[in-house]
Amino acid sequence: MGAQEYVGTELELFAEARRWKAYFSRRIRPFLDPRVLEIGAGLGSTTAVLAPGDRQEWLCLEPDPKLLARISEKIACGELPTFCRTQSGTISAMDEAFKFDTILYIDVLEHILDDRDELARAAERLAEGGHLVVLAPASPRLFSPFDAAVGHYRRYTRKSLEGLAPVHLRVARSEYLDAFGYLMSLANARCLRRPVPTRRQIQFWDKTIVPLSLAFDPLTGRRFGRSILCVWERVA
Repeated sequence: MGAQEYVGTELELFAEARRWKAYFSRRIRPFLDPRVLEIGAGLGSTTAVLAPGDRQEWLCLEPDPKLLARISEKIACGELPTFCRTQSGTISAMDEAFKFDTILYIDVLEHILDDRDELARAAERLAEGGHLVVLAPASPRLFSPFDAAVGHYRRYTRKSLEGLAPVHLRVARSEYLDAFGYLMSLANARCLRRPVPTRRQIQFWDKTIVPLSLAFDPLTGRRFGRSILCVWERVA
């Protein structure tokens, strides 16, 4: 697959959702090992949250040349660590000889038509003991015109996402995040029916709803939420 240009504005809309990024980062950070491959790195805003620290390698893979250029600029000016580097394209074009300790799909897998094949390719590039991390939109009942407009093919349940597991991988963590965000999205779908969230809505969600979820999610056993996190470990 050649160069692609990203369609949609949610990268800009969600780039400033600092509390949300801090929340899911805490759930992911235990699975970040020295050699990281971030699929669909976008604007590099997630990279900025997850990458700080000592890393042997952090590769930002991005098919959109405009977004890739912005990540490169951030590395050059010091907004992203110097151990980060960029590569254009998708995982299907990468040499299978290169192995990574962690492969990340942060709000990316839902944009890929054949998600099962995508994860199988990722597993081939995962070192033994390494982790494949997916954060994606949850609950098909929340699928909205906004999802369709920004190129989402689906939203996941725990069962449907875990069911994509490639061979030689076992589930290390599977949970829903942002229970109050789920309730807010459900209310929007049934009452407000806005196809695209406004910046004010995003700010309200990040400043008010996410902190509520941060406190409430453990009480629910993380059994429902607006997003789903699944982490697999390669065992052979």
